[in-house]
Parts: sequence; structure tokens; C-alpha cells
Amino acid sequence: NSAVLVAPPGAGKTTLVPLALLDAPWLGAGKIILLEPRRLAARAAARRMAELLGEEPGATVGYAMRMENRISAKTRIVVVTEGVLARMILDDPELPGVSAVIFDEFHERSLDGDFGLALALDVQGALRPDLRLAVMSATLDGARVAKLMSGAPVVESEGRAFPVDIRYDERPAGIAIEDAMAKAIRAALADESGSVLAFLPGQREIERTAERLAGKVGTDTDIVPLYGMLDGKAQDAAIKPPPAGRRKVVLATSIAETSITIDGVRVVIDSGLSRLPRYEPASGLTRLET
Repeated sequence: NSAVLVAPPGAGKTTLVPLALLDAPWLGAGKIILLEPRRLAARAAARRMAELLGEEPGATVGYAMRMENRISAKTRIVVVTEGVLARMILDDPELPGVSAVIFDEFHERSLDGDFGLALALDVQGALRPDLRLAVMSATLDGARVAKLMSGAPVVESEGRAFPVDIRYDERPAGIAIEDAMAKAIRAALADESGSVLAFLPGQREIERTAERLAGKVGTDTDIVPLYGMLDGKAQDAAIKPPPAGRRKVVLATSIAETSITIDGVRVVIDSGLSRLPRYEPASGLTRLET
């Protein structure tokens, strides 16, 4: 009743696997719970699956996260964030009405994700031997996870790889990262077609880069930010395809590195910088470090 799926990015793990399981005879009237590590990814996955069914989120496919949900009595697939799954199991360990739980992007290995899988395995072993569990990832060591799941079978998909042209541009000493990124983005817009996804370490750098690009790109190009503190509507707008005849530059933090696909992007520019939490033993505090 368990399986591990390893497939490359863009293979359709997140959106096609849950939809395919809707026709499984063992599902019955039960629901499929799909676990996503980020709120943005959860909304995007639910919206895409609903679109494939010709529906809006909240019908056959819905999502649930802290202080936000779109589900109904008709919902069969519920996309949730990690904390929601843990709370569901703690509230009622038997998970009534749930036939399958799918852990997506498991390679990100958060505490909540690992805790959720441990709880789900405990439920399956002690209370619900009929509960189906699946772990999915693009870069996971499938054999190691399968061992944790009592020797679950590992399904691997090779997928297709498209040619990627990789270029390196050294940033001169004394040049701010925002200036270097703005220059690289303008060059990409001039030389290439389609939209641009640019990775920066944080909100401050994103806002400064947007200021440097303002008025210096074509009138057919929109500059949109994407970071964790944005409200849900702004995040959703950033990952939507641009209207016909327009391009977009998405200035994003690492929130856009996994779990989502931004249609129309032809160029990805990485600043090479990331902002991560670091624990300081001397002070007992955690601070952000670039």
C-alpha cells in the first residue's frame, strides 16, 4: 500500500498522479490528500488540477492551509500544507474518509514533512492498513525512502531533457547585485524571446532590482515580484502566464525554485546568492545570512 515515485521536474507528478488515482477501484468514496511544502505550490497545484478537469478550485479539487481553504462536499483531492496534515492526524489518527496521502517534493526534507510521514506510517501500521501512501520527488534517493516505508516499490521515470544553454557572467567587484541583475535582465530581454525568471536573495534586493528596471524595459514587459511575504493574490498573479503579446520578468526568491512551473519562461537568471537562517549558539538566536 506504499510507493515511491522519482521523476524529473515537469513530468507531471504533482498534477497528473492524483488525477489518475481518482479512477482507482480502491479509492471508493475516500479522498486523496496531497501534501505540498509551500502555500504557493499548494494553490498552484490545486488550480492546475481543477483547470485540467474544467472546474474551479473547490469542486473536485480543493486546497486547505492555515487561514485559507477552498473545499466543498464534492472535493475528492485536497492539497494541503505540511502543518495541516499533521493537525489532521493529531485530531483524528484514523483519518476517516481519507484513502490516500501523497507527499510531494519530499526531498525538501522539512521537520513538518518528516513528522507528517512518520505519523502517516504510524497510522498505516497500527490503525489503517488500507491507507495508501506515496512519496514523490525529482531528486530523491528513492531506495533510502523506500527502506523507511518497509520496502515500498520505487517507480522511476526518466522523462525528457531539453537542451539548456548555460552562460556565466562575473560580477565586477564593487558592483551591487541589483545593478548586475538589472543589466543581465535587460540583456536577456533584448537577446531572447519569452519571459524571464530571476532569482534574488530577498525582498529588499527584489524591490531594488525592480526600481532599476522601471522604465528601462519594453512597454510589453511586466515586472512582477515573488516572495514569501506577498499576499496570495499577488503570488498567484506572478506565476500566471502573461497575456498574449506580453512578456514578464519574475523577480523571485527561492520560493520559486521548486514545486511550481511558470509558463512562458525562456530565460532563468540566478544571482548566485541565497538568504538562509543560521543559528548563533553564542546568542541563542537565529539570524538570516546571505
